[in-house]
Amino acid sequence: MNHGSSDRVADDLRTWIAAAAPGARLPSTRELTVRHAVSPVTVQRALRALSAEGLVETRPGVGAFVRAPRTVRAHDYSWQTAALGAAGPARSAASAALRTPSAELISLHSGYPDRELLPERAVRAALARAARGDAALVRTPSAGLLELRTWFAAELAEQTPARYTAPSARDVIVLPGSQLGLGAAFRSIAGPGGSLLVESPTYWGAILAAAQVGVSLVPVPTGPAGPDLVALDRAFTETGARGFYAQPTYANPTGAQWSQAHGEAVLDLVRAHGAFLVEDDWAHDFGITTHAAPLAARDDGGHVVYLRSLTKSVSPAIRVAALVARGPVHERLLADLEAQSMYVSGALQAAALDVVTQPAWQSHLRGLARRLRARRDLLVDAVTAHLPGATIEAVPPGGLNLWVRLPDGTDLARLIRDAEARGVVVASGDDWFPAEPTGRYLRLNFAGPDPGAFGRAAELLAEAMGEQG
Repeated sequence: MNHGSSDRVADDLRTWIAAAAPGARLPSTRELTVRHAVSPVTVQRALRALSAEGLVETRPGVGAFVRAPRTVRAHDYSWQTAALGAAGPARSAASAALRTPSAELISLHSGYPDRELLPERAVRAALARAARGDAALVRTPSAGLLELRTWFAAELAEQTPARYTAPSARDVIVLPGSQLGLGAAFRSIAGPGGSLLVESPTYWGAILAAAQVGVSLVPVPTGPAGPDLVALDRAFTETGARGFYAQPTYANPTGAQWSQAHGEAVLDLVRAHGAFLVEDDWAHDFGITTHAAPLAARDDGGHVVYLRSLTKSVSPAIRVAALVARGPVHERLLADLEAQSMYVSGALQAAALDVVTQPAWQSHLRGLARRLRARRDLLVDAVTAHLPGATIEAVPPGGLNLWVRLPDGTDLARLIRDAEARGVVVASGDDWFPAEPTGRYLRLNFAGPDPGAFGRAAELLAEAMGEQG
């Protein structure tokens, strides 16, 4: 279809409308097709464009008319101040990781991989097949499609040692994205007014989820090897917390991965305190030099509530994740999630399942590891070469981010403003601390667009740092 023809018709009509009175009837479709030597479909396309711009209103069976201009006046929403009352304690969701800056800026802030790192052809084909199937027209079970739940369970079962009972589909709940699962897990385990232990730093979305459900977070210091075990034990004892939220594999923001021994030690502490571990395996598919090894695979006593997301690795447009939980907590989680979302789109579930069960999925992941490694190393080299005083405590074995410490006297807010003014967008490390930050940090994403600009981005950051003396 010739879109240029419809644009010419629309431009001609804009000129006509500018000289016409409000309510004037436009030339008929037949008149316009003859005048411009185009098809009626082309004319209709032009009219739809003008209608979307608010210039035209169409009346079926009557014609199209010039829309009268709306009265412009100041908005007064002051009444809402009294109606809403004081704001709650929940932090704003406007993290730098969610920003969509101008394409002219170098973006190191995002929490998502660039489009070229996604299995685009597989996703498009899967969505097309899902649209033609029954999943596009029926309500799915609240816990999710059986086939998808079976896949999640089987993936975890493959890593479950023989001495443990492997999970099954009945232990899985499919979610519309992992953020909803965080809130459900925190509410179900800690409850409003309760407390939950978390690594510090930790995922900003977990901090937000806890605030929204009224759960207090107790920070436990963590490093490249994982959380401080003595501090974790003490925090359980002193707070009586019923749960510990952590990302043992490629933690956001640090990229740290716990060793098997450290993970076992954490599990022993969780069991000893009769508590839960909420294991967020957000980056399962983003291994670079290592592979994900979920702690949930080594626990069949119901202590681990396991959260596995496909959103970042399959496509941000396919928000599908899963919770794996056993025992009464599974029923509590399912009831909580039913009350919030009822069920997850069957079409999205079918598309996600289609992608991860194609033979090409494993090939894609192998290629993804190579590309992530190249990007990671490029950003590490750029930071090392151009940012004076910046340190990378550990090069991450997987994930999407570098956790970069700056000199203690850095004015972080000013640095971020000055860097953006120069053309590079970065994320403040303060967003990842559940309490006061323990240092000045940036979280830099190496999976974003244009890795060739990493060197220039580091130079611009250095210039901004230099302004602080």
